[in-house]
Amino acid sequence: MTSGSDIYKFGPFRLDPIAGILYRGDEPTMLGRRAVALMGRLLENAMTPVSKDALVEAAWGGLAVADNNLTVQIAALRRVLAKEDASTWIETIPRHGYRYVGPAIVANVPDTSATDQGASALALPDKPSIAVLPFSNLSGDPEQEYFADGMVDDIITGLARIKWLFVIARNSSFAYKGRTVDVKQVGRELGVRYVLEGSVRRSGGKLRVIGQMIDASTGAHVWAQRYDRSFGDIFAIQDEIALSAVGAIAPSMRKAEIERVRRKRPESLDAYDLALQAQPDVDSGMPEQVTRALTLLERAIALEPAYALAHGNAAMCHHCLFLRAGLWEANRAASIRHARLAILHGKDDAAALTLAGFSMGMDAHDRGAAFTALEAALAISPSSALTYILGSVILGWGGDAERAIEWSERGMRLSPFDPWAFAAFDAQAMSHFLRGRYEDSCRAAYKSVQANPAHSITYVQLAAALARLGRLDEARAAAARVLELQPSFRFGRQFAGVNCAQELASTLGDALRDAGLPE
Repeated sequence: MTSGSDIYKFGPFRLDPIAGILYRGDEPTMLGRRAVALMGRLLENAMTPVSKDALVEAAWGGLAVADNNLTVQIAALRRVLAKEDASTWIETIPRHGYRYVGPAIVANVPDTSATDQGASALALPDKPSIAVLPFSNLSGDPEQEYFADGMVDDIITGLARIKWLFVIARNSSFAYKGRTVDVKQVGRELGVRYVLEGSVRRSGGKLRVIGQMIDASTGAHVWAQRYDRSFGDIFAIQDEIALSAVGAIAPSMRKAEIERVRRKRPESLDAYDLALQAQPDVDSGMPEQVTRALTLLERAIALEPAYALAHGNAAMCHHCLFLRAGLWEANRAASIRHARLAILHGKDDAAALTLAGFSMGMDAHDRGAAFTALEAALAISPSSALTYILGSVILGWGGDAERAIEWSERGMRLSPFDPWAFAAFDAQAMSHFLRGRYEDSCRAAYKSVQANPAHSITYVQLAAALARLGRLDEARAAAARVLELQPSFRFGRQFAGVNCAQELASTLGDALRDAGLPE
């Protein structure tokens, strides 16, 4: 038997149970949770009868329901499948149940959404371009993965400060983590000329780091170097690797550009290490995990009170808790407090300014201060994809539709496989919706749902767009998913929480009422 999270392919259809989407080719249809559970159970047991009791258990968790509830759900599935003249794919077995008798099924189909985005080669930008792949952890200790990842993140941060260099964001580079890759393919998928890769070995207080840069157009090695140093030299090693890469691309690099790479770092290596450990939980955007991250970040801040990036990440954690865990004023106030400290101490830290700007825009409702911080971040690091993506969200909720779409698209070009893609698609969905482009809004919202099926707001945009298109059954299924993920969701409170632009709140609210979401 296959897992409930498997993706099934049968005939022209593909069922994604986690997102609740049935695709016919590239055309998506939103299914309700019970319809997904029934379809999944029938596909798991293809060609074998499934009893009514087993189906009720799958879809209703054993609740006592009238027989017609099951009949209605099966009829709805048949209507969706009938688009392919497939009304006989689900066979009724009198007095027993149902069975799937359609085309052969392939279960556990890989999710190719990320690779599909980069299936066609991206055009090279009009300036030198580079991607830094995750370094291999050769320490023999899986617990040191965070350290190897953090080293790469810092190298990317240094490279991104060079204004004439186009640098792919860490989030897209890390789509290749744990994979054997063809550097030429990476160059095509990310649209870059150069690829930097390497390895890290940490043993006690000693480090060995190996880096090499390859011309992705030819596969030729451009530069390689090995560093044997103490752990206390970690920042110097990161800077040397970044400088060597830039020097190989442009041998006449100016002294001013060298100084841009050599930026201010935390004085406490223990604080730095704690922030590295917290980062994956911060990036999750899930309340339980960001609560765990806050414990580490608070320890880092206690060691180094002026650690701007730790404050920026703490602001993001409290933002997540505010919007996804009850809209408590204490979380909003903490988000703003940490954002202000990140701005105060992070005038030379693009990541800290980005996170702080997002909190100022979303939680303090001060979009002027938000874009002062975001534009300062872009002045420091023009290749900061996250700045554009988070900025597009603020612009979207603020009703600045066309600029929100522009910023989201720029962010996605800098990071084609970004885990924050769902936020960029959200910004596009709400912006198209505001302009009355409901088909475009629906397409963007479906991309958002596929990119992050665990985020409630992705389904809010989808429910609104589907309602405006008159696809009310799908809209109600999307609305039901919102409440499954966030039972306390009330769109009026949510709009007030992010200070949604009045015109957008009005039009979205009308559509969400039609979809059945509570105000």
